[in-house]
Parts: sequence; structure tokens; C-alpha cells
Amino acid sequence: MTAPRQPRRPVPGPARPVARPARPRPGAQVLRLGSPRPRLRLIGVGLTLVLLVFTVRLLQVQAVDADAYAARANLNRYIPVTLAAERGAITDRSGIDLATTVDAYDITAAPDLLTPERIKAQGAARQAAELLSPVLREPVETLEQKLTANPKSKYVVLARRQTPQVWKKITELKKAQADKAARKQGANVLAGVNRESHSKRVYPNGELAAGLLGFVSADGQGGGGLEAQLNKQLAGKEGKRVYAQSGGRQVPTGDVKEQAAVPGSDVELTIDRDIQWAAQNAIARQVEESGADRGYVVVQDTRSGEILSMANAPGYNPNELARADGSAMGNFALQDAYEPGSVSKVMTMAAVLEEGVATPSTHVEVPNRLPRADRSFADDVDHPTWHLTLNGVLAKSSNIGTILASEQLGKSRRQANEVLYTYLRKFGIGRPSGLGFPGETPGILAKPQEWKSSRPYTIPFGQGLSLNAVQAASVYSTIAGGGERVQPSLVRGTKGPDGHFAAAPAPPRTRVISQKTARQLTEMLESVVDDQEGTGTKAKIPGYRVAGKTGTSNRVDPQTGRYHGYTASFAGFAPADQPRITVYCAIQNPTRGSYFGGQICGPVFKQVMEFALKTLQVPPSGSQPPRLPVSYE
Repeated sequence: MTAPRQPRRPVPGPARPVARPARPRPGAQVLRLGSPRPRLRLIGVGLTLVLLVFTVRLLQVQAVDADAYAARANLNRYIPVTLAAERGAITDRSGIDLATTVDAYDITAAPDLLTPERIKAQGAARQAAELLSPVLREPVETLEQKLTANPKSKYVVLARRQTPQVWKKITELKKAQADKAARKQGANVLAGVNRESHSKRVYPNGELAAGLLGFVSADGQGGGGLEAQLNKQLAGKEGKRVYAQSGGRQVPTGDVKEQAAVPGSDVELTIDRDIQWAAQNAIARQVEESGADRGYVVVQDTRSGEILSMANAPGYNPNELARADGSAMGNFALQDAYEPGSVSKVMTMAAVLEEGVATPSTHVEVPNRLPRADRSFADDVDHPTWHLTLNGVLAKSSNIGTILASEQLGKSRRQANEVLYTYLRKFGIGRPSGLGFPGETPGILAKPQEWKSSRPYTIPFGQGLSLNAVQAASVYSTIAGGGERVQPSLVRGTKGPDGHFAAAPAPPRTRVISQKTARQLTEMLESVVDDQEGTGTKAKIPGYRVAGKTGTSNRVDPQTGRYHGYTASFAGFAPADQPRITVYCAIQNPTRGSYFGGQICGPVFKQVMEFALKTLQVPPSGSQPPRLPVSYE
């Protein structure tokens, strides 16, 4: 069997030459391609112009207007934040805090992050306000207004001085909102809410010494009392912090510039917290029992002039200003001007003794009525003609006897007025106490040329002039101090941020009466308390010699300007043989029970004085009172 024949492969022949293009026929149109060079030149010129424009703009941005653009960029990128200085503490004389600070936060927001263009949602500001309202305890409308007032703003304060607990709740809300946004369930309307660390003023003892301390307003400034008076020392100096932000949050790696705040100084007062507590409790109880408008107690160190207590009732709690009664938010022991009544008689007696026109044993015949000027003067009780010594006039608090004694100060009533006026001024009446307290009254003391009608006869027994409680206490401290007036003081010193304590300057001292006169007055004041005929027997303290004086005066109603009701008072010091402490009590317009100073202020004096003597560990008296004669046969 033969094999199949394989097909032959063609044998390649010689390559054929490429045919030449045919020549165009005569008269036919020839298509020619244009040269690309002009087109390339045009494109090159265009690109050059574009690059030139960019170059010129780049030079303008980076060279000519570089500073302006940089400032605008920084304005949008960097957020300035004020760093509040830590407010100094206010302490009592033992270093116990009366006012201090705790951590707090200002809650802030970036309104520009809540605009529809940024958050891609309508009503974002309203939603944020509704979430924050119950936490910040602010109305929804108030928060919404803050978030929409300036939509381009990157910073607004929603609430100041919030507690760490409030910020914790807001943090939980922010996390919940962020989780919803991550699940595409809504926009995060709290992304721009942030905090700034601050401090909050607190008063650990509540109402204790509130009228004296005052309070701090929402912007961190002293709003009353010592907080306002000493604001510069307490507040310190604010700092500043500037940080980079993006999307309402701080850039962790961004630039931060910080100028640290300078803390305020601590202020140490002359106040003794325990004595303040005793005085405040005693006066608050008596004001309530007497149905009075208000009352005050001042306790002073007779040797140094330092105020150990300044209590007011009723009071208020500076930690809860929103609930405070506005009529009680003051320090009325310094701000009330009132007619002192018989506690003022001691100044008249001081003038009489110092001028040498009488002695404690001088006889004074006191009738039941004394016609002078346009009226007939009387004592608080009807009586037959009294035969009293000058000591007895003070012990029985006789208005008539005081008038008769004051008439001995000059050959004429006019001359007597001028002499008495001089002594009243030396005791500090009608002039500031020296404390510089906000709203303090200097009292009222007209010049003697203006003492018309019955005033020359009422001023000697404490009507027709006015003072405040601290001035009244200072009068008795002057007598207790041997006749030398020491200007009252409230601040012992300050401790700066460096820990250095700077003592307050020593208060000025002024000689008012001689030591002899002061000693005679002290013995006469002891008769008021110790003698059975005295008006201040309820102020007796077992074991201690007490010098004091009662006061019951007609009260000028601040609403009508007319006399209505009474001012009851008691002033005194102990131990009378070695004076250490002065206590003054006054109660305005008592309406229940007695209105006599010896009856309602005497017990307050005794309670506060006993507590102060024990607190300061003052030893009992080592001798008996002299018991000067009150009357003569």
C-alpha cells in the first residue's frame, strides 16, 4: 500500500518592486498638510501666559500679602482661650476656710459647626439645645439663641462654672451622638461642644458670715462684701492659651501658646469662726423670737481693734444665690445707720469727766419732767424727783440727768454743743470706721451750728445722730482700751502665690480721753450691770466683772422717714478689770415681747461674751467691782 502524497510547498519567487504612486493628472487639485509649528507656538504662548498669571498670584500671596493671609488663616485655625486665675481663699484668723474654690468648667460650643452647610442637616442648633437644656438647667430657647446669634462664630459660652458631674453627663451625650452619627442615624450635633477648666467659689460654712464675705458673680468677680472689696488681691491675673483647632476639636500636634495665669492671694481675716458661729446663732434666735426686722452683733478685741465677729440676721447662703432674699444680702452691721439711744450716753459722760466739770459722785437732781426748747423731756418711766450721782444717771439711764450733765460743758448751750461735738467726732461718729467696706455708712452727725430746736438736748442721750454697729462697738473698745481708739480692722494679712505671708499694717491709734477718765467710765459702766438699780443686770456673767450699757431708742422707719418702733441695744466689755473683749448687739423693730435693750439684747450680750471668753481662754476677774453709789440722800 503506497503512502499518501504530500502537497507541494510553493517556492517563493523574487520580490516584486513597490509600485510608484501615480502622478496627478494635469488640472487635478492637490491636498497638502499644514505645518504644525504655528499651532505649537500658539499653545506655548497660552501656557506661558497661564503660568505667568499663577506666578504673579503666587508672588502676591507668598510675598506681597503674606502677612495678611497668614493672619486670616490663623484667625480661622487658632482659638484663643482665657485661662482663669485661681481665686484666693478667705480664711478666719486660724486659717479655716470661709470661702474657697473648687474645680469647675465653662461649657462652650462652636456655632459654625451647626450651620446647615457644615452639618448637612436642618435645626441642628435646636437639637443641641434640647439635649443640653436639662443638663445645664437652661431654657432651650436661651441655648438656641446663643448657638444661632452668630453662626460664623467658632466660640460661645453656653454656661459658666459647671461642676465636673455636669461635664460628665455632657460627655456621655457627646459619645451617644457620635455613635449615632457613625451608624448613619443622624448628625452629631454636639461635636463642637467643649469645656474650659475654671473654678467655682464655694462657702463651706453656708450662711456663716455671709453678709461680711459677700459673694462672687457668674463672671468670677466679687459681687459684694469682702469678695468685692478685696477682689484685686483675690482674683489674681488671668492667663491666655491659643491652640490649633479643626472641626471644633483641638489638633493634638498643633501649636499651643500659653501664658500661665497668676493665682490670687489668700486673705486671712481677723474673724474667729467659732465666735462668729456663736454670735450668729444668738442674734438669729433673738430676732426670730422678737419678731424683729433684723439684728447684728459685733465682737471686737479691745487691745488690737480686730473684729472677731460681725454677725447679721436674717442672713443668706452665698452658695445658693438664686434662692437668696435680696433684702438680706448685705452687711447691715456696717450699712445700717440708726439712732443709738442710751448706749451713746457714755460719750456724753466721757466729755463731762474729761472736761473736769463733774465726777462720778457729783450730785444730780433729776425731776420727772424737764422743759427745754419746744418740749418737755422725760425718762422711760415716771418717777418722783431722783437724787442721783452722775454714776447713778448712767446706771439708771436717765435722759433728763444726761441733759443736765451735758449743760455743764459750756457757759452757754452753744458752747456746750461745740464741746460735745468735738468728743463725738473723736470717738469716730460721723466718719468712716476705716474698714473701707462696700456700702458702709459713716453715720450722721450734723455740725453744732445746725443743732436746732430740741436737737441740742436729744443728741446727748443718743437721738438726733446716727451710727453703725461697728462704730458703736468701737466707742466701748476705746473706753476699754484706756481711752485710746484703735481703728477697727478685718484683715490680718495676705498670703501670695509664692506662699509668703504679708501682715496687714498696724491700725492707727488715737487718744480720745485720758486713762483716768476711761477708768472712771469703766467703773460707772459696771454699775449699769452690777447694781440692782442698773438697767443691764441681765448681762451679768459669773466670775467676770462686766461693764456695759443698755440702749432703747425711737427708730426711724426707712420706708416713711418717720419714727416708728424701736432700736434695742446693749454694748459692753469684759473683764472690766482687764478688758479683753467688746460685744455690741442691736435689734431693729422688735414687735413681740419687750423692746428694751436690757431685756432682749442683754441676754444676747451675755451668751456671746461667755462663749468668747471661754474660746479665747480669758481668765476670770481677780477682784470685785467698786460699786459706786447710785444715789445720795
